[in-house]
Amino acid sequence: MKNPIVIVGIGQLGGVFARGFLRIGHPVYPILRSTQLIEAIKEYPEPIFILLAVGMKDLDPLLEDMPVPFQNRIGLLQNELLPRDWEKFGIHPTVSVVWFEKKHRRPVNPLLPTPIYGPQSNIVAESLKSLEIPTRILDDKQDLIYQLVLKNIHILTTNIAGLVGDDTLGGLLQNHLKLVRAVFLDVFEIQEYSISEKFDPEQLWKDMLDLFKSHPNHGSRGRSASERLQRTLQHADDYCLSVPQLRSIRESLSHE
Repeated sequence: MKNPIVIVGIGQLGGVFARGFLRIGHPVYPILRSTQLIEAIKEYPEPIFILLAVGMKDLDPLLEDMPVPFQNRIGLLQNELLPRDWEKFGIHPTVSVVWFEKKHRRPVNPLLPTPIYGPQSNIVAESLKSLEIPTRILDDKQDLIYQLVLKNIHILTTNIAGLVGDDTLGGLLQNHLKLVRAVFLDVFEIQEYSISEKFDPEQLWKDMLDLFKSHPNHGSRGRSASERLQRTLQHADDYCLSVPQLRSIRESLSHE
C-alpha cells in the first residue's frame, strides 16, 4: 500500500484531489478545518503529503503550527496565493495553480492545464491526470511566481471589473475593455509590489486577454468578488498605493 495523504478541508477542490489520490492508490485521510491539525495527524500513519485545501483566511494558522518534519510535505492551491504566504514560515510547499473549476453537482471543468511546482509535484500531477485534468510540472520557481501572478491578476481583474461591468468575460472584453484595463493596472501594481519583483505588464495583459477570449461565456463576478475587492484594497492601503480605479469601484458600490 502506498503512503497515506492527509487533506485539510474537503470542499469542492479538496474532494477532487481526494478522488485523484485514491485513484492512484494512496489512502486519503480527511481533516475538517475546525480540527486541531497536529493532533489529527498524530492519529494517522506518517503521511507523504498534506494538502491544505482551505481558504486564504485559514492558511496562516495551519502553516504556523505545522511540525518541522512535515514542512516539505505541504500542498497549497489557494487563489490569491503568493510566495510571501509560505516563505514567512520557512515552508517549501508543492503549489498547484489550479485552472479547473468544480461546482456543486457539476463535473470538473478544466480551463487550462494546472501548473504544479514543488517536491511532490509528480504525485499531484499523477492524481489529476487520473481524473483527466491536464497539468504541467514547472521546473523553475520564477515560472511558478509568474503563473501565480497571472492567476491572481486574472481572478481579481475579472471579479472586480465584473462588479460594475458585464457578468461574463466576453461581455467585459466587448463592452468594458477600458474598465478592464484600468482594473488590471491597479491589480498589477499591487501584485508587483507584493513580490518585490518586476514583470512585463504587457505580457501579463496579453496572457490575461487570451484567457478572456478562450472562455468568453465564463462568469466574471464570482461569489467572493466583493470580498476580493476589499482584500485587494487592504493590500493597497498597506503598501500606500493609490489604485484609483479600485477605489472608484468601491465608492460606486457604496452608493447602490
